[in-house]
Formats: sequence, C-alpha cells, structure tokens
Amino acid sequence: MKNLIKSGFTAVTRVGQTAKVAAETGWKIRTQQAPAPVLLREAFERLGATYIKLGQFIASSPSLFPPEYVREFQSCLDRTPPTPFRDIVEVIESSLGSPWQIHFKSIEPIPLASASIAQVHAARLHDGSDVVIKVQKPGVGTLLHTDLNMVQLAAQVMEKTIPGMSYSSLANIVKEIRVRMVREVDFIEEADNIADFIIFLKQTHNEAVTAPYVYREHSAQAVLTMERLYGVPLTDLDALRQYADEPSQVLITAMNTWFASLMGCPSFHADLHAGNLLLLRDGRVAFIDFGIVGKLDPTAWRAGMGFMEAFSRQDYRGMAANMSQMGMAHQHVDENQLATDLERVIESLMNTDPQAILSGHNMGEMNLLMADLVQVGQRHGLKFPEDFTLLIKQMMYFDRFIRILAPQMDMFQDSRLHPLGDPQNPVQVERIQHQTRRI
Repeated sequence: MKNLIKSGFTAVTRVGQTAKVAAETGWKIRTQQAPAPVLLREAFERLGATYIKLGQFIASSPSLFPPEYVREFQSCLDRTPPTPFRDIVEVIESSLGSPWQIHFKSIEPIPLASASIAQVHAARLHDGSDVVIKVQKPGVGTLLHTDLNMVQLAAQVMEKTIPGMSYSSLANIVKEIRVRMVREVDFIEEADNIADFIIFLKQTHNEAVTAPYVYREHSAQAVLTMERLYGVPLTDLDALRQYADEPSQVLITAMNTWFASLMGCPSFHADLHAGNLLLLRDGRVAFIDFGIVGKLDPTAWRAGMGFMEAFSRQDYRGMAANMSQMGMAHQHVDENQLATDLERVIESLMNTDPQAILSGHNMGEMNLLMADLVQVGQRHGLKFPEDFTLLIKQMMYFDRFIRILAPQMDMFQDSRLHPLGDPQNPVQVERIQHQTRRI
C-alpha cells in the first residue's frame, strides 16, 4: 500500500511538472524564441529520465523523425550522471524483496556505467562468482508509464485538432515508441533475449560464441544480474593479438554468428558495436547487452543483404534496386536518380572515422548518416520498417570492423563468411529454407 501511494503521488506530481514545462516550451515555440527542435530537446532534458530516453530514441530513429530532430537530439546519447549508491541499493532490495546482502557478498558502489534509465555495478555472489548488476534508476517505471501515457494522449489530440496532422501517423509513431521503450526497460524480457540467443548457439552447435549467463534468482523486472565477462573489444588490435593468432578470424566468427541469428533466433542483436562485442581470455567471442534487439521480415532481410552486397562493391544501382524492394513504395521509384542520390550519401559515409563509430562513443555520426540514407529513400516515396535502420546500421558496423581488422576481406566474396547462413549447418539450412518459402 505504501508503494502504491508513493507511486500515485509521483504520477500526480509528474503530470503537473510536465504540464508546466510543456506550457513554457509551447509559448517559446509560438514566439519563435529558438528553433522548435532546440526548444523540445531542452524541455526533454529538463524533464529527465524517460524524456532523455525518448530523445535517444528520436536520435536513433531516422526512419521515423525529420532529420533536424534526429540531429538536435544527438546530445541525448551522451553519458548521464550516476544515481547515488544508496538509491540503487533501495531499488535492488525492493525489487528482490530482501536485503541485498542475501543475494550478494559485495557490490561496488561506483558504477561501471550510467545511462538515463539504468546503471551497472560490479558485484560478487556468495559463491565467489563475479557478476554485473544492471539496475533501473529509482522511480523510472512510474515515470515511464506516466510520461508515455501523456505523450500518447497528446499525439491523439494533435492528430484530431491540427489540420493535416491526421496524415502524419503521429499516434502510430508514438505507439511504436511506447512499445520499444517499455520493452527495453523490462529486464525480464532482456533476460529472455539472452536466453533465446544461448539456445540458438546450442542448437547450431556454436561453441565459439557466448553470452553472459543470467542469474534469474537474483534478477527482477528492474534488476538484471549477469555473469561478468572479461575481454577486450574487437577494435583493440594489440590486446586481440594476446588471445587470438588471427584477429580477422575472430571477426568472421562474430559475423557468421550474427548472420545466422537473423533467421535462426527469435530476435537479432541490434546494437553490436565494439563495446558490446568482446574477445574473452579463453578465445570465445561474447555478445553482451541485449537491450536493443530487432525482428526481421524475411523480405527485408534478403533485400538488406543485397543492399550491403551492392554497398561493398559501391554498386549504387544495385543499392537502389534493393532499397526499392525493402521500402514500401507509394509511387514509381526512379532507381537511376535514387542511385545518384545514394552515391552522394555514401561518399560522405566513406569519409567518416571508422574508429570513432566502432567505439560506440560517437553514435551521433552514425545516426546522422542513417538519417541521410533514410531521407534519400523517403524523397523517392519509400517508407521503411523501423528494423531496416537497425539492420543496415549493424551491417555498417561490420563494414567498419572489416576496415580495421581485415581490410582485404570482401564481406560477400570471402568463402569463410556466410551472410545467408552456414550451408553446412542443417539447423540453419532448414530454418532459412522455411523462411525463404514464406517470401
């Protein structure tokens, strides 16, 4: 009852706070005190937590939002200040229903990482196992649902009252945001994503790749306790050579596993930058952080592979053809003109710093490039599914990995790589054939 009353008070207070900020921001927009994207970003930062996460979603979703908003919200991708340890302990204990000492021998008070929704702490179990604890920040659940309810209502009102807004599908966009954000802060679902991936590895007899073991008895919706894996990122060549004779083979193992997961796993890891892909001391490759995953339609998958194969050859006409197949066209697509526009965008892409993009610390540059790519398609009447950007962004990560670890390797010509699955693995073959028959 105490927690229910506290949540209700928090929700009411939040509604008042949001209404005040919204009114002030609306007045500033009407009086043109600054560009609307700037004022909206400032309002999101004032409201914190959920709205910063919403800003990150905008920055990472060029297929859904205008480029000026994608660009402005890049600052929301930066690291956020950590929550005091005492507040984190309170979340752990309220989520697990007992004092933290029952579950853990020790917890490091200084976090390994801090984001808008959660932060990660190193810890040790009573049996001596090293773990990491991903903990949602206090009140995030209540704030998230309160905020998203208000955003959903506002979108519906705008569609009904503002001329021309009914054609924008704003309410549907907000609905998609809501689904994705709620799923990302449900650590039980993230644990299920990891479990699905581990099952996929077992079914495909893949012992070269792993993911962190989840301690379900020490986890809940707001607390995720996982095995702590020690390794080095794939972009650290000097460190890689300590554990692998041939760094390029490590990359091939990771890529083949990911390619196979597109059809062989219920979801695919959609944020596999260098920070989430490690070479462990025992030589295995570890996939970590399954908070962002995608689900792929077979048609989009095949067109995406074709797009990237054409990309590897700088075949802009081939890229345009596959882009047309992947997008939902509302008009005739001039693929020659689309190819010309893509060439301009890709030339800009080639000038980016691969090390910065792969590190995961400069996500803004990748998102802006993706925004340009999607905007080109939209100018030609193409509307893309959300997971299109997740797929292509991950393929671009791999392209950058190749440039650093194996610059002579061709992603679609190297016999060691299997973008459409491993033809020698009957489990993968059966699934791929099944998916292909559906197309």
